[in-house]
Amino acid sequence: MRFVNSKIVCETGRLTLRRLDDGDAAFILRLVNDADWLRHIGDRNVNSLDDARNYIQTGPVEMYARMGYGLYAVVLADGGEPAGLCGLIRRDTFEHADLGLAFLPEYRGRGYAFEAARATLDYAKTVLGLPTILAVTTLDNEASGRLLTKLGFRLDRRIRLEPADVELNLYTITA
Repeated sequence: MRFVNSKIVCETGRLTLRRLDDGDAAFILRLVNDADWLRHIGDRNVNSLDDARNYIQTGPVEMYARMGYGLYAVVLADGGEPAGLCGLIRRDTFEHADLGLAFLPEYRGRGYAFEAARATLDYAKTVLGLPTILAVTTLDNEASGRLLTKLGFRLDRRIRLEPADVELNLYTITA
């Protein structure tokens, strides 16, 4: 893996993780309205390209400016199309950053999520110096739970986050 610059965060053999920008609006519109996103992450009320651009600016781009990290587009090295998102989120309710990821249906089951998450964890440790990373899943998201366990996370406890107030699994990994 290679850490690159401020736009391209890192590269693996098959993937590039890069910062999102307004040019990713169509991709974001599709991803955040995918049935699995809606089921496991929730409705972000992104219903148009303008909504998607606003989501990018007030979410990931704002977090890049505030924290120096955020969610990144996961782009296939072969072809250059975005396959998903992976990165770090800093929530006021947590003491540490948490790993977030989501992929379009046609890119699931190919090892991309593991590869992107591993690269993100390496980046968090090596470049950002973050010793502890959290992750949150819905109770029924068994695929993400298996992925987190494979990455070395351990299930810590169940929590509830506002405003949805649904019970979630909280995972932790420490360098």
